[in-house]
Amino acid sequence: MLLDAASLYFRAFYGVPTSVTAPDGRPVNAVRGFLDMSARLIAAHRPDRWVACWDDDWRPAFRVEALPSYKAHRLSPDGGEETPDELGPQVPVLVEVLAAAGLDRVGAPGYEADDVIGTLATRARGPVDVVTGDRDLFQLVDDARGVRILYTNRGISDIEVVDEAAVAAKYGIPGRAYADFAVLRGDPSDGLPGVAGIGAKTAAALVTEFGDLAGIRAAAARTVVPKAPLTAAVLKKLHAGGEYLDAAPVVVAVAKDIDLPPVEGALPRRPADPEALAALAEQHGIESSVRRMAAVLGWPADALG
Repeated sequence: MLLDAASLYFRAFYGVPTSVTAPDGRPVNAVRGFLDMSARLIAAHRPDRWVACWDDDWRPAFRVEALPSYKAHRLSPDGGEETPDELGPQVPVLVEVLAAAGLDRVGAPGYEADDVIGTLATRARGPVDVVTGDRDLFQLVDDARGVRILYTNRGISDIEVVDEAAVAAKYGIPGRAYADFAVLRGDPSDGLPGVAGIGAKTAAALVTEFGDLAGIRAAAARTVVPKAPLTAAVLKKLHAGGEYLDAAPVVVAVAKDIDLPPVEGALPRRPADPEALAALAEQHGIESSVRRMAAVLGWPADALG
């Protein structure tokens, strides 16, 4: 089980009221929500391994160089990611709690959590569940390898299982064609404009007919007599969007071979640092969430002292 950690703690922040606070009054709703959702997922799906995948760089330079609009609308005045004031201080707390519990957290300099997930999913020898609220990761679904998405549809409790059939049913495209579909259609949430004038229906028709972006562009280059889905209007739009189509694939494609150390991800049989975990639980008022996680992981009664 690979968690898109930022996606989950943002969902937790908006899904759990900020009135959930530590004894000193600071909000801990994102921490509580993240831990509770993780415990529910582990209980429901019983993974052998579990990794919280981290955004060491939420807007990598190689993607911005290719497409300057990438996530530009989410920049804060200081150049970082725009984050609610009440969420920012909770992220380091979550990092401490995961470390004390012995739950693996992995990031990579210059890469997003998506790329960590893509690499670990590619390395995996068995089935993989990817937990995310980000549709970009739909491109990883692979029925043959057992890679599917547990999509956090709303809040932190509504989970939709996405496999190749689900992608095909939702978007009318082959199950693993989501990346090329997204390039054509665009995604405003990531600052991805898409090809001007090509919407979801046309993008789906093109991907279905020609297989992938390379096939679409090759067909557009050799087409003399326009014919649906390569009508005269669509051909004109594809030619006009040529520079964008040159740049966008590197932005959309999840990296699958980044340099990561071996990651075990084994679920801990006891907390890595029981005293630190107990202290953090008391300090931040998250004792109930920590106890729920302990119960799901099967820790002995004396694990937290």
